[in-house]
Amino acid sequence: MLTKEQSADIFDRIRRFSSSDEVEAIFTGSRFALTRFANNAIHQNVEEENSMVSIRTNFAGRTARATSNQFDDESLQRAVAASESLARVQAPDPDLLPMPTGEEADSGDRFADKSVRATRFFSETAGITPGDRAEVVKSIVAVANRHKLTTAGIYSNSESEEGIFNSRGLANWYRQTLAEVSITMLADDSSGWQKLNSPDASNLDAARLAETAAQKAMESAHPREIAPGKYTVILEPAAVLDIVGFMFWDYSGVAILDQRSFLNDRIGTQLFGENISICDDVAHALQAGSPFDGEGMRRQRVQLVESGVVKRVVYARATAQKMKNSEHAAKVGSIEPTGHGFPLPNEVGEMPMNIVFGAPEKPRSVQEMIASTERGVLVTRLWYIREVDPYEKIVTGMTRDGTFLVENGKVQCGLRNFRFNQSLISMLSNVEAMSVPVRASGEESFDMVVPAMKVREFNFTEATKF
Repeated sequence: MLTKEQSADIFDRIRRFSSSDEVEAIFTGSRFALTRFANNAIHQNVEEENSMVSIRTNFAGRTARATSNQFDDESLQRAVAASESLARVQAPDPDLLPMPTGEEADSGDRFADKSVRATRFFSETAGITPGDRAEVVKSIVAVANRHKLTTAGIYSNSESEEGIFNSRGLANWYRQTLAEVSITMLADDSSGWQKLNSPDASNLDAARLAETAAQKAMESAHPREIAPGKYTVILEPAAVLDIVGFMFWDYSGVAILDQRSFLNDRIGTQLFGENISICDDVAHALQAGSPFDGEGMRRQRVQLVESGVVKRVVYARATAQKMKNSEHAAKVGSIEPTGHGFPLPNEVGEMPMNIVFGAPEKPRSVQEMIASTERGVLVTRLWYIREVDPYEKIVTGMTRDGTFLVENGKVQCGLRNFRFNQSLISMLSNVEAMSVPVRASGEESFDMVVPAMKVREFNFTEATKF
């Protein structure tokens, strides 16, 4: 994999090869290794390493990209020529700003004297071998065998790097590691699931996760069917993550300008319950990812929702400039670049990607939520989620891998899965209790720091046959 110094040398050559007004290079690299298991045995082990440079050139507002994963002079010259040829035939973009300077982007490493950088690259995680992963899978299979279950899933580890350089003096670089485990336990007519990832592999207790998945599979065996309807639900963090993830594309200046956000004409209003606060914070101890965006701008901490009131959305540089000159400027709160843009050119602008839910005043564990519930449904995870109504933010999907009936403060039995049709606005207005937020992983959305939630009147529309 490339170092920052090697990438800087490559960028110097790219600048010499380019005749454009401005040039930018985004370097990405990763080494990813994965062990996959099914039917209580490993059946696949793969490893991939690749580095790439994406070159953007600009001629008086005409801009385009080309990429290469080879860094010899001939390959770089071809990529530069391709980018320039594409740029020259583009129509000028009146909203395109000059590339940010190093000073504008704050290219100084704001994490240099803090623990964030140190806690996101772990040599032990990067150094995990196929043998190490096999030992972890062995511990998972041992749990499955002990409970006479069948298990399947993955265990992976990776190290990645991201850097951005431009001809106006910008030079940013970031590295991190990530380990991930996903476990499904299968019984004759039931299943259980757990998933977690972390930059530090020592935070992943695979045997404990396997035991939890196994217990869910066993306790949901011979599931009952109950009538669909509106129930009090207890959503575990993975379920919360996957359903709320469908609203964060709307926390974007471009989405407001395009009139396709459910926040249009709602910023500054009490949209959710007073116990809901949400921010985007790349520096949060449980978050991961690059501290700069696709243009190299430093990511700011942004309070999106405070006590149920929508405060603002995020902006790329050009979007902020366009918003200030728009008819919406007086209705959207603070307008400034927040460091959430994607690499240019793009059509979607920006998005918050480091979501952190605020901690409740009185956290309640999942067990405490169950104990306080007269009748309801405990949900492990959701899947196959799709949007139904973009303005009311109604989504549909199904429960999976551990759905339980709760009565008189106790889990009584497993349930056949449900399909739901649920407004996220209504859901986040009906939250009765929350746990301490944790780093959670799912399948339908990106990783977030979210709590478990007890929600009243969650709308299940039909039961399934499994």
